[in-house]
Amino acid sequence: MNKKWQIYETDEAKVKEIQEKYGLNKLLSTILVNRKITTKEEIRLFLEPTRHDFYNPFLIMDMEKAVERIIKAIKNQEKVTIYGDYDVDGITSITVLKSFLKDRGLEVNYYIPNRLDEGYGLNKEAIKKVVDSGCELMITVDCGISAIEEIEYANSLGLQTIITDHHEPGNKLPNAMAIIDNKRKDSTYPFRELAGVGVVFKLIQAISQKLEIKEEEYLKYLDIVCVGTISDIVPLIDENRVIAKLGLLLISKTKNIGLRSIIKSSGYSKVDSNTISFGIAPRINACGRMGKAEEALELLLSPNINHVNELTQKLNEHNKTRQETEKNIFESASKQIEEQHLEQNNTIIIGGENWHHGVIGIVSSKITEMYFKPSILLSFEEDGIGKGSGRSIPGFDLHDALMKCEDTIEKFGGHSMAVGVTIKKENFENFKKEFEEIAKASHTEEIMPIIQIDSKIDLKDINKEMVESLKKLEPFGEANRMPVFVFKNLKIDSIRSLSEGKHLKLTLKDNNIIINGIGFNLGNFAREEQYTIGDKVDIVGVLEMNHFNGEESLQINIKDIMKSL
Repeated sequence: MNKKWQIYETDEAKVKEIQEKYGLNKLLSTILVNRKITTKEEIRLFLEPTRHDFYNPFLIMDMEKAVERIIKAIKNQEKVTIYGDYDVDGITSITVLKSFLKDRGLEVNYYIPNRLDEGYGLNKEAIKKVVDSGCELMITVDCGISAIEEIEYANSLGLQTIITDHHEPGNKLPNAMAIIDNKRKDSTYPFRELAGVGVVFKLIQAISQKLEIKEEEYLKYLDIVCVGTISDIVPLIDENRVIAKLGLLLISKTKNIGLRSIIKSSGYSKVDSNTISFGIAPRINACGRMGKAEEALELLLSPNINHVNELTQKLNEHNKTRQETEKNIFESASKQIEEQHLEQNNTIIIGGENWHHGVIGIVSSKITEMYFKPSILLSFEEDGIGKGSGRSIPGFDLHDALMKCEDTIEKFGGHSMAVGVTIKKENFENFKKEFEEIAKASHTEEIMPIIQIDSKIDLKDINKEMVESLKKLEPFGEANRMPVFVFKNLKIDSIRSLSEGKHLKLTLKDNNIIINGIGFNLGNFAREEQYTIGDKVDIVGVLEMNHFNGEESLQINIKDIMKSL
């Protein structure tokens, strides 16, 4: 797949000014300038945020109403239920709110819908169970903003509801007593991209301020809030960056024994955004995908080390099962794409019988990444209902597109890049045609994957200290990706594929300087003999330190390669 290399036009004068003013090296200064972080306060906020950099939580719509109602529930020892989602964001949201309220003397119940039987969000059967338990107040976390009918049903049963969510609302808001969601059209809050657990954090911050509780009583949960924030792939900028930066510091010395246990079992030697994204998040998410979300929640809530160890083992087992299931669905989906030549379409929409709909979202992500096309995968059950997940590409709003397909779908929710959707089998073909036409009208075929390059670098200018300085830019994630550089006119000194042809391994030379390069999932460049020893190439990649057999060396993690002009 062709990719467009786009190098920032750097303001060199501004780079020099930042170097001199703040004592930063040229590479770090260049990246800050490219990302439009140039004033003293912007640089401080980005590199060294503090607990004083959180916005006033009472700037959020309905926060005052929600806080007053929860304080009333605490004082009157009311029965309260937290209704949450089954992914990492939902699990961490329940953990934080339940733990905080317990510290205030209020034991609350929780309800997590089973992903396999109930699907995402509120449902009437669940609400009836909550009411039958004697609950007087329900607080949703990471869900609820689209539950118009369900909230009306709760109201009819005398159940009051506070919604906390971060998903896009529809044209109408539910008739809840309070709705805390910064994506509300009438929101004036300075930042709209909080994760669900970030919204919960603002709620407990507000309650703490109202009750004049010490800051530490809500700040101590930043480790869990950080896990949910990074896992939910929200932009790590502004208030999310404050959460992630401070939260990572707290995770390294976390008192949550469940979190400590899962970090240890993941095998990561240091705790950073990668540890969360690839070590912690998949294990917690696997529980929800396999219909066992309560086990992940218990892990983060349990004070018993033996119980925690048992649950950690279960999480690892669920993750292995998830990986095997994912592989089988991916192979089946790939076969359909090949047989039906779906790669020629603007979108890839596939249905399968009894696919595990707890896993198809991951497969959809893989397919979108592989073909750079919006994709939706649906699992059809015996009742003729298909439940599925979709993923998009930058420049095509999946949520908006589905809003135009309401005549062929039963329900949907999510945001521009990821959605969940329910469709009747009898409407599947019509939906495919309708959705494909919307994508064609948006000219998705003209959208090309772009690699944003921070700077051109010569091998002679690279050293360990320079690479280590890039850690100041962590945590990396959505909207704060790892810095990417271009290296030109390097000579291939050796080339081979690894892992049965899956990955690419190179040594690259510039005059007398040699550096290693590793290209994950780029093994075809070696297999197909597109490149051979002696070729001059331009490389785009990330600079990193490689640790192997106790030795440390500089390495380029290759993202793309082309022959030098």
